[in-house]
This record gives sequence, C-alpha cells and structure tokens, in this order.
Amino acid sequence: MKPEPKRTPPASASLAEQVGAKATRKLKARRNGAPGVWFGLGMMGLIGWSVAVPTLLGAALGLWLDQQYPGGRSWTLALLMAGLTIGCLNAWHWVSQEDRAMHAEQEDEDDQQP
Repeated sequence: MKPEPKRTPPASASLAEQVGAKATRKLKARRNGAPGVWFGLGMMGLIGWSVAVPTLLGAALGLWLDQQYPGGRSWTLALLMAGLTIGCLNAWHWVSQEDRAMHAEQEDEDDQQP
C-alpha cells in the first residue's frame, strides 16, 4: 500500500488544536495498530486468486472447446486472455474497494476531530 500524504491542518487552526489532533491520531494508531503481516498476506492471496481462477477457467474452457471443435482458431489462447483480463479487472476492483474504505475511514476520523 502506498503511504498516505501528510495532511496539513488549516491555517486558522490554533497550535493547541493541531497538537490535539495529532495526539488523537497517534493514540488511535497505537490502539488499533497497523495492518499486520496476515492482513497483507490475506490481501495478496485474495488478489492472486481473483486473477488465477478466471484465467484457469478460461484456459480449461478453451481446451475443451479446442477438443470439441478443432479448427484454425485457438480457443485456448483466446479464452486464456479473456480470463486474465477478467481476473485483472476483478483484482483492480478489490484493491480500489479497499483503498476507498481506507480513505473513507480517514476522512471520518478527520471530520470527528474538532
């Protein structure tokens, strides 16, 4: 995951408000902790399977079609590429959904701070 850009408080906020907001964020980060190794491995696994399954299904269907209907076209290659494309779009969906959730959580935290 890419690091979040540092947010600068508005210029009208007093020094005490800025310090209070940073202290609150640090306390919450300590309480919740950063996503651990298992979270990262789980996300990599989810993304890997979301690409691998459609790719393998496309290749299997293509092999079956090539055996049933032999001809000049390679269904295996075409459906392998289609499965790979669908898998990559699926992975992109999962990653963007997780990114939106993280940004929404950060915005909620920022809105709750005085």
